[in-house]
Amino acid sequence: MISGVSEAMSRKGNSSGRWLNRQKRDRYVRQAQQEGNVSRAHYKLEQLDERFRLVRRQDQILELGAAPGGWTRYLGERAAAGRVVAVDPLPVVGGANVTVITGWFGEPEVDAEIEALAPAGSVDLVLSDMAPNLSGIRSADQARSIHLADLALQAARHWLKPGGRLVVKLFQGEGTDGWVREARTVFASVKVAKPDASRAESREVYAVCIGRIAEIAGGGV
Repeated sequence: MISGVSEAMSRKGNSSGRWLNRQKRDRYVRQAQQEGNVSRAHYKLEQLDERFRLVRRQDQILELGAAPGGWTRYLGERAAAGRVVAVDPLPVVGGANVTVITGWFGEPEVDAEIEALAPAGSVDLVLSDMAPNLSGIRSADQARSIHLADLALQAARHWLKPGGRLVVKLFQGEGTDGWVREARTVFASVKVAKPDASRAESREVYAVCIGRIAEIAGGGV
């Protein structure tokens, strides 16, 4: 028993060491530290924004899976005359025009708080960087990630204005193509992009959905 515990701890230590070494080598981790940004995620959104012109000065924005705040701070600065509602059960670093809701998106009390701040059909941009806690079982992790993407699409149906925009993290795998097909019934344009700031070995991509179709405005969460 003691030997088994020691081996498990050794494997965990090796994994932690690899993670630390990767962080030290990561260009965007170093850049975030040097520039005072919350995390390397800042650069993923910045690159998507530069390519697709997602964030506007007066935007009303709903951000799901906001912790630790890498996107939140960027959104607050770019939408300086607007408002950001950031949702996550963990602490989020925000700014003067950011309201943080602590809890899990999809829970009735959390959705009610969002609705009080941003009524249905009033939001310009919904973003979701939500990701599951990985179990190591690829099929289960993929199913959880698609469920989170489905929640983000439901949020877009309910809160976005006609013509609004949605950005969602996806992991390439089973269910991704089906999710994109569904999104194309809701938006005029859906493109899948991988920012340079995403790690090359990661299956992570982002669906950028532009032009919420007005005919389905007012759909439920």
